[in-house]
Amino acid sequence: MIRLIIVFALFFATPLVAATSDPVRGNAVQARLLTVEDGVSPGEATVSAGLQVTLDDGWKTYWRSPGEVGLPPDLDWSGSDNVASVDLAYPAPTRFVAFDIQNFGYAKEVVYPLTVILEDPGAPARLALRANLLVCAELCIPETLDMVLNLPAGGGIDAAAAATLSDWIGRVPKTGAEAGLALEQVHLDDAALTLTATSAVPLVNPDIFPEHGDYASFGTPKITLTNGGRALHAVLPVLSPGDGALTLTMTDSGRAATMEAPLGATAPPVSRQTSTLWWMMVIAALGGLILNVMPCVLPVLSMKFASALRARDKSAARVRGGFLASVAGVLVFFLGLAVVIIGLKAAGVSVGWGVQFQQPVFLALMIGLIVVFAANMLGFFHVNLSSDAMTRMARTEAHGGWGGDFATGMFAAVMATPCSAPFLGTAVTYALTHGPLEIVAVFAAMGLGLSLPYMLVALRPSLVQRLPRPGAWMRTVQRMLGGVLLLTAGWLLTVLAASAGWTNALIIGVLAAVLFAGLAFGRNVWAKVGGGMIAVVLAAVLLPVPDRAQARVDAGWEVFSEERIQAEVAAGETVFVDVTADWCLTCKANKRLVLERGAVADAISGTVALQADWTRPDEEIAAFLRSNDRFGIPFNAVYGPGAPEGVVLPELLTEDTVLEAIARAGG
Repeated sequence: MIRLIIVFALFFATPLVAATSDPVRGNAVQARLLTVEDGVSPGEATVSAGLQVTLDDGWKTYWRSPGEVGLPPDLDWSGSDNVASVDLAYPAPTRFVAFDIQNFGYAKEVVYPLTVILEDPGAPARLALRANLLVCAELCIPETLDMVLNLPAGGGIDAAAAATLSDWIGRVPKTGAEAGLALEQVHLDDAALTLTATSAVPLVNPDIFPEHGDYASFGTPKITLTNGGRALHAVLPVLSPGDGALTLTMTDSGRAATMEAPLGATAPPVSRQTSTLWWMMVIAALGGLILNVMPCVLPVLSMKFASALRARDKSAARVRGGFLASVAGVLVFFLGLAVVIIGLKAAGVSVGWGVQFQQPVFLALMIGLIVVFAANMLGFFHVNLSSDAMTRMARTEAHGGWGGDFATGMFAAVMATPCSAPFLGTAVTYALTHGPLEIVAVFAAMGLGLSLPYMLVALRPSLVQRLPRPGAWMRTVQRMLGGVLLLTAGWLLTVLAASAGWTNALIIGVLAAVLFAGLAFGRNVWAKVGGGMIAVVLAAVLLPVPDRAQARVDAGWEVFSEERIQAEVAAGETVFVDVTADWCLTCKANKRLVLERGAVADAISGTVALQADWTRPDEEIAAFLRSNDRFGIPFNAVYGPGAPEGVVLPELLTEDTVLEAIARAGG
């Protein structure tokens, strides 16, 4: 017993070794040293370390080439013991422009990876650093910070430090071949630096950081993308000439490469190929067309099918006008959505595809509208326009009015937004990372793609006349389609329950049922529609939304955390990430058809499976998606020793793509 007490006393008397130094605070910055190893193992000659710098809001510090003004970090290790040399690596920088001055560096936080070479391998070491950093906001402050970290003999791995360093090492520019980037032609004269480059995957938001001696500086690059984003032409004005070898660092969407730039005699011309915007519009149109067969839009197509049946015996002009009205409804919605997104981006609000389905008020409004459409489909009332417009349309054999056709198009566009289809993620990402022109163009192209079936019928109204003649069977079909709409309303109630709680969903459901009964048994239809919709929306606004104590995940999954990804990959594990939501039908289709079946389910069970539930707004999940250049879901990615930066999967999963990604990430 006495020996046991002595052992415990010695254990608690022995100081615990930390793999980080004490944080040191300056005027606008805090810094510390951290190491992967919390000691020096026998025979070990190198130590993986990092200098972590955390900046106050609005402050920045500098890259190795700071731009027009600024200074890179100056690190003094002369006070260290058993340290032969320290190699500093620089993560890819960000461009800062203030008062028309170009600067390259970091805001909020940066970790400079360090490789420490020991004089005596395996012996204890003492890292003593005096870091001279220049930090700037409206003014610049030189900061001198002293840090010490002792590394005794022995020790193990600090998982948290390893995860942090792994993340920032992944941000250090690679070679051009590793990043899938290649310089083609480079020309430099007194006025400008002109270059062309190619990329293995489409570029989204590239930037270029030249280095040409100590005193050279260049302006903001004017970049032209061609060949679907795989070819780049850039012109950078020379602000201050330099000398020596020219090196270019190119960044784009989480990848970066540093490449030597051999100079050519003449400037390469701008390619005459179709620009990326046109390619993205084609991609957006294809994605919009595919949305027509996604489960979100099928209920709306059923409504349009019923409308086409009713229009079979009408004139070609009436059929054409009705389908063009539906096209107008689709386009008005997408253009309106583009305007809203532009406004939100200008206000600094993060936006994404389908996020309106996270809002209880929107869900309640959609439930009410679907109930109204279902009652119309079941024959309880008919959507007609009044006044002179209805009289004119009646003279052209129109009994339904174009307002209903327009509303059908709008409704189809709204219901398409919780779905993701092939090509759609690329187009939306491009739009949301560019300016107003690109947003309007891409969303308009998406609307054209979604409305293409309507346009085909408008061009050939005779297609409708090939449908079977109306009869008693048509009433049965309409009732079936009305039932499909009611099932859609039921699904939206479950989404509302996940977002606002079952109590609130039950109240909205009761109000929707009362609205449906009022339309089925009574007159004054429009008063009941207006009153019922107002009651549903007011209830959604006034009812409190309960806080969700913890994130929900499916059986076999763990709660998502970006830090967890880094820690597990640093420990050699493979991590499968699934970002999903109750309102994302494509997510559910992927789950049922691929993720929960056969070899894929077995493979995922052998990984660390993390699930992020985006049914409700969650800024951590939104930021994670943005960091991967995604603004909507489904989003699936696999991380591991073979792919620490992740293998991003397509929106629609297949068994082969998932198994290949898991194998690749596992190394």
